[in-house]
Amino acid sequence: MGHHHHNHDHQQLTTQASEHRVFWAMVITGGFMTLEVVGGLISGSLALLADAGHMFGDFASLALAWWAFRLRHKPPDSKRSFGYDRFQVLAAFVNGLTLVFIAVWICIEAISRLNDVPEIQALPMLGVAIAGLFANIGAFYVLGSGQSENLNLRGAAAHVLGDLLGSMAAIVAAILIMTLGWTWADAVLSTIVAVLITKAGVGIIKSSGHILLEGTPSELSSSDVVEAVGTVEGVRDVHHVHVWALTGEKLLATLHAVVDQGGDLDGIRRKIESLLEEQFRIHHCTVQFEFDACEGHH
Repeated sequence: MGHHHHNHDHQQLTTQASEHRVFWAMVITGGFMTLEVVGGLISGSLALLADAGHMFGDFASLALAWWAFRLRHKPPDSKRSFGYDRFQVLAAFVNGLTLVFIAVWICIEAISRLNDVPEIQALPMLGVAIAGLFANIGAFYVLGSGQSENLNLRGAAAHVLGDLLGSMAAIVAAILIMTLGWTWADAVLSTIVAVLITKAGVGIIKSSGHILLEGTPSELSSSDVVEAVGTVEGVRDVHHVHVWALTGEKLLATLHAVVDQGGDLDGIRRKIESLLEEQFRIHHCTVQFEFDACEGHH
């Protein structure tokens, strides 16, 4: 069982690090959002106000992600036997939806601006956008570039990355307005960013939705599990296999194993558990033994 505990401790540490990362990214984003609202109002730039609106979405999503990590510390109770672990998947799902809504809002706003191009003060817009870029790079760096199997952290990082692109678009737009007088660049570049944000949002909605629907984790299939468990000495047949994820990192399984009567059930169960943990990272498995193959099993 030592192997199991080592894995569990490693998970705890990784999740704790993710929690700190999200907290500091939230602080950076919240502080900068305030500055951007002021800059956007003074310069009249949609790219800045869209970015600030997006930053507010980010701040809220980072706060939600952080709260999801905090809730994880609450112990399981009689109504929630798994505790609040899955709340972080729900937070990621909500974050994915918010990204898509923000992108749609930016597109609608950009189209109306293309029809009626407003006066834009490019210099303050450029200044704030450059500062924003640094704030976003800082937040993205703190999140550890979000290349994590933790969906909650991925959702938070996608918001910050969308912001980072937003700041870059605002910088390019400001330069084009200052040098060539292309006031439409503000709206066009905002739309390009909106498309990229949508892509990230849809990806996160799909991944978190799959977990919420108890889908089989993408990296393994039930047939792989059947095959592996079938190699355990004493197991004659394996069926009724269900594999799902509580969160992106916590995989669970249930299965029926047909064994010979009088076999060492405890020993077989331990072998199945350690095999599933080593090969598939499944840390929690419920094994039901049978002595005759189930009627009509699949």
